[in-house]
Amino acid sequence: MSERSEATDIPLLQVQGVTAGYGAAPVLHGIDLTIPAGTITAVLGANGAGKTTLLRALSGLVPPTSGRIMLAGEEIGGTPVERLVRRGMAHVPEGRGVVTELTVEENLRLGGLWRRDRADAKRALDEVYQLFEPLARRRRANGHQLSGGERQMLALGRALVARPKLLLLDEPSLGLAPRVTGQIMALLRDLRDRSGLTVLLVEQNVRSALSVADTGVVLSLGRVVVTADAARLHDDEDLRHAYLGF
Repeated sequence: MSERSEATDIPLLQVQGVTAGYGAAPVLHGIDLTIPAGTITAVLGANGAGKTTLLRALSGLVPPTSGRIMLAGEEIGGTPVERLVRRGMAHVPEGRGVVTELTVEENLRLGGLWRRDRADAKRALDEVYQLFEPLARRRRANGHQLSGGERQMLALGRALVARPKLLLLDEPSLGLAPRVTGQIMALLRDLRDRSGLTVLLVEQNVRSALSVADTGVVLSLGRVVVTADAARLHDDEDLRHAYLGF
């Protein structure tokens, strides 16, 4: 969706010692992550490991109580969500959060409302329709008329209309047929390879996530316990049995 970023020594996303949670109960404990531009990182772990809370902390929905979060070398802790979007971060939460009363096209246009370059916003919309042909065919259908797979496409497409540099994607395969899951994972890989999109992917479907990821990060009880090459993590039986359950 955008030109591949030039190589740089500065990671697109850097997380240093982040602790965050809800009320007085921390969920994340001293999280450290380094995400290079143009890569897919799969965040894995059991239910309750802190995966969703991590994405919410990164996107400003759960303010960290300590630590630093840097996007392209600039600290973003405390930055309002709408400004994070303008700086190139998009978050697709679990549950395919589309506005069901609006049409497909109206939902997609929400993703580009803040953009001043209207011509490019229109190009971005057209590109999403090319990526997701079912949405192009149903552009005038309301959100509640869509299948689960179409809603996931719509949520992802709305994020892509904003032309993000960093996409935070939470459980995109939840409740979807394996064929649709495979299509979404293939699309993420294509966007990484073709346009340099950086993806932080939270996913319960471990095999599917590792098949497209460059790096796997395993959380357990709010802590990073493993960071490894995705292929190595997939092939290492000891690591898989200890942390991923297969």
